[in-house]
Amino acid sequence: MRSGTAPCGLRYAVRRGGSAVGYCALSMRCGTRDEDGFGNGIAHFAEHTMFRGTARKSASVINSYLDRLGGELNAYTTKEEIVLHATVLKEDLGKAAGLLFELATEATFPDAEIETERGVVLDEIISYKDNPVEDVYDKFEGMLFEGHPLGLPILGTSASVRRIKPADLRRFARTFFIPARMAFTVVADLDEKVMEKRVLRLVEKLFGEIPGQAGDDAKNNRELLNAPVIPGSTGNLPFDKTVDKRNHEVNAVIGNRAPSLYDSEDRITAAVLCNILGGPASNSLLNKVLREKNGWVYGVECTYTQYADTGIAAITFGCDKPNLERCLSTLDKILARIREVPLSERTLKAYKKQLLGQLAISSDNGEAQCLSMGKSLLAWGRIDTSAEMRARIEAVTPAALQAMARRLFDPETLSRLIYL
Repeated sequence: MRSGTAPCGLRYAVRRGGSAVGYCALSMRCGTRDEDGFGNGIAHFAEHTMFRGTARKSASVINSYLDRLGGELNAYTTKEEIVLHATVLKEDLGKAAGLLFELATEATFPDAEIETERGVVLDEIISYKDNPVEDVYDKFEGMLFEGHPLGLPILGTSASVRRIKPADLRRFARTFFIPARMAFTVVADLDEKVMEKRVLRLVEKLFGEIPGQAGDDAKNNRELLNAPVIPGSTGNLPFDKTVDKRNHEVNAVIGNRAPSLYDSEDRITAAVLCNILGGPASNSLLNKVLREKNGWVYGVECTYTQYADTGIAAITFGCDKPNLERCLSTLDKILARIREVPLSERTLKAYKKQLLGQLAISSDNGEAQCLSMGKSLLAWGRIDTSAEMRARIEAVTPAALQAMARRLFDPETLSRLIYL
């Protein structure tokens, strides 16, 4: 892998991998938490509407540009990122990369097209409300981070999206779609030195001649990476709320605030713990008892999401109403045991091997690897090697895991939201 920072402040990384297919992604460090002064939902709305036209291409041309090559063009928004990514034949990577940068730097946000896309986003908001699994988690996170931008919904609300004007979108793009907030990543079966040169030429062509841009962004690059953030404050923690949705299935979220991206040791311990409790494997502790043994739930998981200044560890499940109390009681017992009884070295070693295997399989997916590289560059300015990640996971001890369980799943600080 080759990586670095262009003179304009944009970070990049290229890695050889895959076969005939190539992947590229443009990640930008801005999201829902950056919407102050713009209106909730504008980051997600900007991600949608940048596809509606650039200075050189109409919406219809953009939509078919990679399709005609047999490729795919996608995007998503999180609380802290907007990511554009493409999958194409490796010989078409140059076209895909050019399109991603064109969307981010030359989007015109035409008025008529924006009104069309506004309807799409409003329908998306309604569809989320009709999906209790998505809605209950969004509401839980909103309550957990009440009073902080992380508590705002990524999609915004119907009212806030209706208020967003084309001028707001253009101002948002000018403010945040700048090279010092960007990371460009490529995974393809091509020579890494050649890929690096092509990326740098493209970046120089786009940003190298902007007056003051290169110097200013390079100077501010480190400040953007380590910008201080203020943890959210809320007076309602912990909370225990039940909402009668009159649904057939009960949907529940139980969780707590967790270590941030920059809690270097604690975040690895939290990731190991959450994977043991409710990771994707069928032998996770919660899945083994609630689903496989008793058949009370269709699915249960424990997720860990990291932000710049905090995080969220959450257990989610859905069950029939008669099984709710059984699930909650059993869940309490499993959490009590992992708080009170440390895992043996042998058991923890097996769980670590399982997690390392999951990560290795995930990294074999070119698209997942490309997206992960972008996130790492935005967060830390570098990408951990497989050996470094393995060493951090192997360093987790039973005592550290038990301490993290007591921190994240202390019954005195756990919050709960249930949709009946």
